[in-house]
Amino acid sequence: MGDFLELAGKRQSCRGFLDKPVEHDKLIKCVEAARLSPSGCNSQPWKVIVVEDPKVVSEVAKCTQLLGINAYFSAAKAFFVVLEKHAKLMPKIAQLVDSQIFAKGDLGGFALSLCLEAETQGLGTCIIGLFDRPVLKELLKYEDTESVFLVIAVGYPHSDKVRNKERKPLEEICRFV
Repeated sequence: MGDFLELAGKRQSCRGFLDKPVEHDKLIKCVEAARLSPSGCNSQPWKVIVVEDPKVVSEVAKCTQLLGINAYFSAAKAFFVVLEKHAKLMPKIAQLVDSQIFAKGDLGGFALSLCLEAETQGLGTCIIGLFDRPVLKELLKYEDTESVFLVIAVGYPHSDKVRNKERKPLEEICRFV
């Protein structure tokens, strides 16, 4: 088994992609890893649209370039569009809390699993939170009961150099009692 801390340290937001298509089986493997993610009451409030057709990839890339930023997403060779679905909780729990109370955390775990598996496949990813929702809806034709949670650009990274990660020190974010 590999070292998870090492994998977490290698994963980074990729902002440069090679002009090399991503193999379909690698995309499937990423979704398979994410599919195994835990969720509250096993509700699995996710669905993912894997965009790999070059014409559609180009259109999704345009949707991620609001405010004239993120031009580098035009070089991505695929996108994972992660949708949030209605979470079905156990009846006793649903009486106490909103059905989506756990969904955001569950979806975050799903997205991270996609990205970490992509890293093991030699792929780079970048999670995108700013995108044109109405255009994506028209382009990808998902259900009205679903909404785009986030978009993940994917492709082979232009560089394998791992940037220095600036993170808060452990003492600032962790307390033991």
